[in-house]
Amino acid sequence: MKDFEYFTNMASEDPEGFWATRAEALDWFRKWDRILDETSTPIPTWFEGGRINATWNCVDRHVASGHGEQTAIRFESPFTNCSRTLTYAELLDRVSKLAGALSKRGITVGDRVLIYMPNSPEAIIAMLACARIGAIHSVVFGGFAAAELAVRIDDCEPNAILTASCGIEGKKILPYQPIIEDALNLARYTPNFVVFWQREEQPANLSGQPKHNAAVIDWNAAIEDADPVDCVPVDSTHPLYILYTSGTTGQPKGVVRDTGGYLTALAWTMNAVYDCPSEATFWAASDVGWVVGHSYMGYGPLLARCTTIIFEGKPVGTPDAGIFWRTIAQHKVRTFFTAPTAIRAIRQADPEASFLKDVDLSHLKIIFLAGERTDPDTLEWLAEKVGVPVIDHWWQTETGWPICANPSGIELLPVKAGSTGPALPGWHVCCLDDRGEEVAREDTGALAIRLPLPPGAAPTLWNAADRYHQAYLSRFEGYYQSGDAGFIDEGGYVHVMGRTDDVINVAGHRLSSSAIEEILAKHDAVADCAVIGVADQLKGELPHGFVVLKAGEPREAAVLKSELVAAVRKQIGPVASFKTVHIVQRLPKTRSGKILRRTMRQIADGQPVSIPATIEDPRVLDDYYQLYAAVC
Repeated sequence: MKDFEYFTNMASEDPEGFWATRAEALDWFRKWDRILDETSTPIPTWFEGGRINATWNCVDRHVASGHGEQTAIRFESPFTNCSRTLTYAELLDRVSKLAGALSKRGITVGDRVLIYMPNSPEAIIAMLACARIGAIHSVVFGGFAAAELAVRIDDCEPNAILTASCGIEGKKILPYQPIIEDALNLARYTPNFVVFWQREEQPANLSGQPKHNAAVIDWNAAIEDADPVDCVPVDSTHPLYILYTSGTTGQPKGVVRDTGGYLTALAWTMNAVYDCPSEATFWAASDVGWVVGHSYMGYGPLLARCTTIIFEGKPVGTPDAGIFWRTIAQHKVRTFFTAPTAIRAIRQADPEASFLKDVDLSHLKIIFLAGERTDPDTLEWLAEKVGVPVIDHWWQTETGWPICANPSGIELLPVKAGSTGPALPGWHVCCLDDRGEEVAREDTGALAIRLPLPPGAAPTLWNAADRYHQAYLSRFEGYYQSGDAGFIDEGGYVHVMGRTDDVINVAGHRLSSSAIEEILAKHDAVADCAVIGVADQLKGELPHGFVVLKAGEPREAAVLKSELVAAVRKQIGPVASFKTVHIVQRLPKTRSGKILRRTMRQIADGQPVSIPATIEDPRVLDDYYQLYAAVC
């Protein structure tokens, strides 16, 4: 760990010098007056006084240095059987013209633009066009219901909406125009105009009378009628975007991302963490509406002059469980990033990895997983089948880039299945008890990060600084509270075991749901699993397990349940009181792959159920209502 320790010590002993060196990799219109301003509240700010532009650093500078013909974006849509490629020069042309169309209609520095788009090059073009002129974009996942969209419109008050005529999932076409119209009727605030990117699968009707007062504009017509515009320098601390994440109260939290600090961190991680140099191909199999889509589909790879892949499809069923492997082979992907739930879905459909036999993955050097905790069995299965290192790492919407990871571009450390690796330079991760004191190594506690946070972490919530303080800074003075629980081992590796409210209290014994899930996942019949704590009059809570079986599993349910209960009792002991296993067809998840354990608990306990707008398929919950109705 010599090289990694060197970087970690530099960031700890001289954070201003460390990050100033990293910032030199970017083009600045004006250098900063102060690197770190710890007087700013609630979070210290970075590169105060600096002037920069995200789009210049992602696109223009590469074209100006002679790399305009390099491929910037490769688009693959199994949903529509479509492939497209954009060079950096072509990307610059489209971004600058869309930015010109927005400027022509009055959009300027600080205005908000809401982007409601499917995974597509146009979504990235929209983000970059906003950043080019200093507008603040807020990407909302295409497919959110009108009510959820209306809440976000009212919160950020966008001057414009950039959208598509439809989204596509498998054989299902989802028209966006009715959702937009319903949302604008529900919202108190109305933008000046809505721009539709027309898709041939279902174009929007732009000639009719809309149900709202916003002007309706055709994307292509707007671009053809506009002149390209240059990049506008903005303050380093200027918000680049607002990204909404679900709040525990049901009110979404608008995470604000600054510009200079964020670009500095992303540019550094592309090499230091992901080992993906310029001209290599990087694929983050995410959605543009999530933080991974912002950081590592859009800004990160383009900052590093990599080729980024945008994928409109699913890991299975479009058309089969081999689509990821064929895409990696076709485009010679060097670094691949996806969610563990995607790998579990692939494993369930193809447990022997038969689709790997006919593809050439020789260009693939490493795989990264994030979004949900990766159980060791899934990580080891993937590493064995693919034959490259598989790295679980930990970060959040609020942090913008990884907190913990195996820094493959600095040095590849030993992989510990079940751990997200050590804290990266700049992140001071501690494990605290309820009094805010550090616990002993290997003991479980709340994972918190000592202030100041490094560049790129969210400095506040949109129009809600007090709420930011309450949510993240109020519990432990001098720390950012992550909301995750886990432990730090003797080697300094961080083990994230789940959210703090996923700890199950059985007769005073605190058990990690992830620890039980890890045991269930090791069973050779289990493809995916989840464990929740269900209220019990005698013991307070009891753990209930839910397992999805691998395709073609022949054994009887009663036999499998007995084996799973026995495995937990053997490894954790009778203290777990683990007796209940349900075999289910699917687990309820968000579109980014997070299991909705809180919703499952609410159903099991007969409480009012809060269903997040990010749920992938609400119909899955019907099985759980029926299950607990039968149990009760």
